[in-house]
Amino acid sequence: MATAEQPKLIVEADAGALAQTAAERVMARIAANPARIAICLTGGSSPKKLYQLLGGAPWRGRIPWDRVHWFIGDERFVSESDPLNNMAVARATFLDGNAPAGHIHPIPTIADNPDRGAEAYERELQAFYGSESLDPARPLFDLVLMGAGPDGHTASLFPGFPAIEETERWVVGVPKANVTPFVPRISLTLPVLASCREMLFQIAGHDKQPILTRLFNGETLPALRARSNGETVWLVDQAALPEGIRGPR
Repeated sequence: MATAEQPKLIVEADAGALAQTAAERVMARIAANPARIAICLTGGSSPKKLYQLLGGAPWRGRIPWDRVHWFIGDERFVSESDPLNNMAVARATFLDGNAPAGHIHPIPTIADNPDRGAEAYERELQAFYGSESLDPARPLFDLVLMGAGPDGHTASLFPGFPAIEETERWVVGVPKANVTPFVPRISLTLPVLASCREMLFQIAGHDKQPILTRLFNGETLPALRARSNGETVWLVDQAALPEGIRGPR
């Protein structure tokens, strides 16, 4: 894997069709790797329909659960039982009862503060990868799922915040959020998110049109700076797509 390619834009009719296409891409990445698979999930509203699909027939029966490990790109610094916890939503929707417990890798939020939680997750990622440095030829993840917030953030990397410029650490604590809910976060950094065979953005709904307009016009917000070292795909529904805009630059 060499330099990051320009994002590929795929437009679907609605959020339901978008989730179907996302599920197909998840399965394609799983099928492409006959060994251990690592998928990095995302929080927020964008992946919920996808997670519901993966937890139901026929998709659930097609996933080799014993080979897939599930990580997450960011987490709100709340307890695992809190409704705001991103991994708790994924677990309740499709992971629990399907994935082996040892294959689910939540970001720890029981540490004293987000920085300590970030350090613990960084150690876990490095132990899984088998190295403290990333090799461009050996991606950490097969697939990274992403979304774009109303301010252009992705994961918990907010515009203008120091975390977006981090290049050494794998995971960082984010003391405050730029959007609701205003709770501290923990987030993977751009270089670690880029260490994947595919980065798949899911962006749906008319309320996403303003931020997509800014991103497609080339404004260098975190969601535009996030690129896979392999393939980056922007999966957008018609409601979110700005008129007259061809795609991300």
